[in-house]
Amino acid sequence: MVMTGPSFRFRLERVRALRERTEDEAKQAFAGAMRERVRSEREVKAAAERIAKAREAQLKLTSAPTSATELLARQAYLERSERAHRASQEDLGRRDLALEQRREQLTDAARDRQSLERLKERRRDEHQQEQLRVEAVSLDEIALNGFRRRTAA
Repeated sequence: MVMTGPSFRFRLERVRALRERTEDEAKQAFAGAMRERVRSEREVKAAAERIAKAREAQLKLTSAPTSATELLARQAYLERSERAHRASQEDLGRRDLALEQRREQLTDAARDRQSLERLKERRRDEHQQEQLRVEAVSLDEIALNGFRRRTAA
């Protein structure tokens, strides 16, 4: 059965498309935040490895005669490594917060787009039902006219 009449047009299509773009941008921002968090996590691990190596080197120095200057230099390096590790852990915490914010933005954007998608589908279904009703009225009228012609003859 071929439907006649106006084709379906969703009046909020521009808004739906805008929300779709907003969701895409939120996906990209989330992916970027995820990459930054992974990078920050690698930095924390690398800083922890530097600390472990610095401590190991310091232990090796205690078994052999070493100058006070060498011990001070190793201690200063260890302290710098520990500060760098704490800073990288703080950065990781900030990245986690940023990632959570991006996740919430993505969730909100997806929810907004999905609500308009559902509305669009509902409107399309309503349009199709109306088209079917109009077509049924037309067919009924054609059948009624045919019946009248047959009975009038």
